Amino acid sequence: MYDTNSLEKKALDAIKKHKLMFQEHLIAYLPCSKQTYYDHNLDKSDAIQKAIEENRVSRKVKMLSKWTESDAPALQIACMKMIGSEEEAHRLNGSRQEIKHDNLPKKIDIQIIKGEGSE
Repeated sequence: MYDTNSLEKKALDAIKKHKLMFQEHLIAYLPCSKQTYYDHNLDKSDAIQKAIEENRVSRKVKMLSKWTESDAPALQIACMKMIGSEEEAHRLNGSRQEIKHDNLPKKIDIQIIKGEGSE
């Protein structure tokens, strides 16, 4: 039988030591099965979630800083997609296109023709 507090402490130590960013990766470093991890509700632990999120944010900031300073065009574009507005990101992707309907009539008249049997 495992002690939840002991498992949580081991999990926090593993997150810090290995700079883990996903719970699935964390489970591999623990002396228990995946089922035991979830049975002890470690996936809902605020301390574990916070530690993992801190690693993610830290890594994102480091990567973004490297991309900003890079001379590589691909990394500069990736950086701009991350820091730019939604419109700027779409323009870089070429994924947003304006749709114009110049050929549509200004006004459409709809006529209802009553057939036999209608009132």
